[in-house]
Parts: sequence; C-alpha cells; structure tokens
Amino acid sequence: MSKIVIVDDEEQLLRGLTATFNLEGFSVVTHPTGEGAINLVLKENPDLILLDVMLPGTSGVDVCRELRRKGIDTPIIMLSARGEEIDRVLGLEIGADDYVTKPFSLRELVARVRVCLRRQPTRSPERISRYRMGDVEVDFESYRATRAGVSIDMTPKEIELLRLLVEHRGQVVTRDRILNEVWGIDAMPTTRTVDTHILRLRQKLEDDPANPRSILSVYGEGYRFVG
Repeated sequence: MSKIVIVDDEEQLLRGLTATFNLEGFSVVTHPTGEGAINLVLKENPDLILLDVMLPGTSGVDVCRELRRKGIDTPIIMLSARGEEIDRVLGLEIGADDYVTKPFSLRELVARVRVCLRRQPTRSPERISRYRMGDVEVDFESYRATRAGVSIDMTPKEIELLRLLVEHRGQVVTRDRILNEVWGIDAMPTTRTVDTHILRLRQKLEDDPANPRSILSVYGEGYRFVG
C-alpha cells in the first residue's frame, strides 16, 4: 500500500482527498500547515506528497524547497488555485514533480498520482567517495573524517555505516539492512550493535547528540539520514 502525505489548510478538501485516496487503496496522512509538514514527511517516509502552495505561514513552495535541500527525493505534486504559468514553472524549478490547479478532477488527480509513482526508477544509489555536512568532511575512501580541519577518530565500521546512510539519504535504512551491508551476513552481530554505532556517530558528528538533526531514528524500523 502506497502512503501519501497531503498538506493543505482546507479541512473539507483534506477530508475529501483522504476519503478518495483511501478508497483507491492508499494510506493517507494529512497536515494543515507548512511548519509541521517537513517533520511529518521525515517521520512518515511517504511514497508521494500532495502539497498546497498557498499555506498559511510557511508556504508550500518553501516546504518543497526545504525538503529538496534535505535530500528528500519523494515525488511532490503541488496543488494551487493559482494557475499562472510563472507559478507552475516556479513549482517545477524548485523540485516539484507535477503541478495541479484547483479546482481539479479527483479522478485526474488520482491518475496523476499513479503516473508519478510509476515514474520512480528502481536504481542503486550512486557510490560516493566524499561528503560534507556543515563543518564535518568525510573521505570514505581513506576512512578519514575532520571537523573544521581537525581529525575525528572514527572506526572503519562507523565510516561504512555513515556511507550507507548518506547514500540512502532521505530513506529509511532498516537495522537488518545495515547489519547485512556493513557487517555482512556471516558476521551475525545483533541489532544492538547498530544502535551502539549510531550513538557513537551522533556523538562524533551531531552538534547536539541528544537531539540529532542529521541521523534520525525511525521507530520500529531503523534510521534515516537527512544531513
């Protein structure tokens, strides 16, 4: 079952969209404001986002831009009562996948959602050799990391775990997958090993390890990197 996050401040529209997509076999989570939408997407890890442009406070454009800045590549369909070409172009230029003008046909919107989901390629992430997050720079080939030019003491397993998370940034990486890809099936460590290494990564890389902003926990599943 595909999961959709719908962000719109019109309560009646939210109820209608929720009922429609539930009937079409989708799981739906909603939110009325842009301020809470970003954290909701990070928590729910949806397959697609329906995002109203004209939200109170933080606009849908700002939400879309911030999600893309965080490396979230989840498909986004913008919803707007404004149909001018410049608005559609702006939405697409900041990273939206489609743009639908209100009022719209529910049947057409469902069809656009299905098309957008089918477009998503199944591909292996690009192997990266270096990554920078703030003042931290990691060289995955030489297994070295620095913060503001000062060396950080990291083990090879910590480096490989970080690389796996970075290469799948924005996605949930399960503990079992981490165990298989970082330690190997024959190593047979426990999931507690993963949690311990995540804790150490946070202590070495996060500004506030107790309230991480880059290496996030996904309850009951694993971890997501959004740095």
